[in-house]
Parts: sequence; C-alpha cells; structure tokens
Amino acid sequence: MGIEMLVGLHVIDDGTYQVYRNEMTPILKRYGGGFGYDFKIADVLKSKTPAPINRVFTISFPNAATKNAFFSNEEYLKVRQRHFEKSVTDTTMLATYECEETSSIST
Repeated sequence: MGIEMLVGLHVIDDGTYQVYRNEMTPILKRYGGGFGYDFKIADVLKSKTPAPINRVFTISFPNAATKNAFFSNEEYLKVRQRHFEKSVTDTTMLATYECEETSSIST
C-alpha cells in the first residue's frame, strides 16, 4: 500500500520555496515519491490550527519505510535546511493515509 500525506504550509518566499522543490524533487523521485496535487490558496475558511496556510499539496510514497527513509536522508535534510526553513514558517499535517497506487503521481 502506498502512503499519501496531505500537507498545508505557510510559504513566505515563493522563489526560495520553488528552489527547495526543484532541489528536493530528484531525491524524492529516487525514493519512488511524488506530488499528486499542489494548490496555492488565498482563504482558509475553517482550520483546526492557528497556523496560517497558503499552500496545500499531496505527497506520496510507495510505503511507510520509503517515506521515513526520504525524510531522514542527509541530502534531503541539507536541501531542507538551505531553502525550506527560509521560505516556510508553518507546516500543518492535514492527513496521512494509505492509497492504492502512486504510479500516476507527477512531480
């Protein structure tokens, strides 16, 4: 079973965030992961957290082990430190769930 996460972010620097995405995507692909949906949003009408959200996306992996390996990969962590931490102030995990298939996921 694949694993998919629905994530909300508060991006404060779109340019630096895009550099992060560009640099982390090849690493993500090596782990069989990808993005399914990606939205920039203007209004949050209801939320369970006080953290602001202006970006929502899904990210998928073949299984939980590859998800965990990706997020602990040293190369990924360096990219995250250089770009993600400067461009995102809040991360909200909206959901994590099993999914049938990740082969149609694009990056």
